[in-house]
Amino acid sequence: MRLTIIHPCIGRREGQRYMRGWQMEPLPAALIAGLTPNDVDIRFYDDRMEKIPFDEPTDLVALSVETYTARRSYQIASEFRRRGIPVVMGGFHATLCPEEVAEYAESVVVGEAESSWSRVIDDYRSRTPEKFYRQNSRPALTGLKYDRRIFEGKRYLPIGLVEAGRGCHFTCEFCAIQSVFSNSHVRRPIGDVISELKELRKRNRGVFFVDDNFASNIPAAKEFLRELFPLKLKWVTQMSIDAAHDEEFLDLLSRSGCQGVLIGFESTNTENLRSMNKSFATGQGGFEPALEKLKKYKIRVYATFVFGYDHDTPETFDETLDFALRHKFYIAAFNHLTPFPGTPLMSRLKRENRILSETWWMDESYTYNVIPFQPKNMTPDELQSRCVETRRKFYSIPNIFRRSVDPVNRSNAFMFSQFFPINFMHLKEVSIRNFHPLGDETWSEPLLKAQ
Repeated sequence: MRLTIIHPCIGRREGQRYMRGWQMEPLPAALIAGLTPNDVDIRFYDDRMEKIPFDEPTDLVALSVETYTARRSYQIASEFRRRGIPVVMGGFHATLCPEEVAEYAESVVVGEAESSWSRVIDDYRSRTPEKFYRQNSRPALTGLKYDRRIFEGKRYLPIGLVEAGRGCHFTCEFCAIQSVFSNSHVRRPIGDVISELKELRKRNRGVFFVDDNFASNIPAAKEFLRELFPLKLKWVTQMSIDAAHDEEFLDLLSRSGCQGVLIGFESTNTENLRSMNKSFATGQGGFEPALEKLKKYKIRVYATFVFGYDHDTPETFDETLDFALRHKFYIAAFNHLTPFPGTPLMSRLKRENRILSETWWMDESYTYNVIPFQPKNMTPDELQSRCVETRRKFYSIPNIFRRSVDPVNRSNAFMFSQFFPINFMHLKEVSIRNFHPLGDETWSEPLLKAQ
């Protein structure tokens, strides 16, 4: 049996190369390859960096679909379907919108694939596939294999992506993660992750733990961090701000080689945080004491903010920028709120008749960074343009140099050597994604639906 795994891009502008800034190995593809029986011939293509050979012989195509890549995924599926090749789709969007995805795929994997992928392969071998493969409970994540051989010869960033755990116990209104995983969190066995890390350090300079919230189970995370000490890794991850109040946890982070953490601050307005169901971020004194403790343990911060909640006004952008510059974050993101399907946010905005395009990801007129809902205190265009302007100010050359003198940003020779390349790359990409099409804009054929 021949299996083709494809990682779809967001879309393409006519006559331009795809955005090449921050392309890392797509872990879901390696997971599917690792779950596939050894006697299956696997080919992998990354739509972001290479042409897909649609005429290459294969028996089955697998795509992991995110909401932003849905339209492009359906285009790819249509090309294979015209050649008589069946397509299986999974991923976040397939779990959030299974009926929609089923229109463009012979089979849909709803939920995590660990318990169902072998059955998918067996059913296609015997030509008895089902339309939906649903997982009724969270898998244990024991014994997972990520087959990274599929990435050989491709030009990804030299950083290894690793899952130590999956999911998050918080219920933030805008977050699709809590919708997909039902606000639960599962960790992989420590021994499995350590074995994987020992192999990865032979080929990568650093590790990114891609856990949705590394600190979702702090006692388990502490146990894991102690096991990292002998490996002497340099690594980064993402976590919730509440964990920064636990100094034992921060000490273990620092001693185990953590170079920085991505933290979703989202807003500096407590009413916004309450609306997001993120009041936990304001506990124990809020952001200021948490950030002081992160500085104490020399942990750099990639801060992310989201604009468009009901207590945001035009003045909010400068207030947030001032906060980010005052704390001299290593890097930061300033994005607009996005109502993803299946989230409480989408349901609320629908009730309030504020959704401008209900399936914006399928709307031919929608492009990246267009606002698909009506903000309360500004126009959609104003929200979009002010996000870009805030990014531009944060990554201005004077502000890059001002942030570079922060003692934490300078405290490690390796991370300081990366500070200017990373920040200037962000400056270059301030508006590069603006109005980028979802799907290939040269596509002229109708999407071919599955029978």
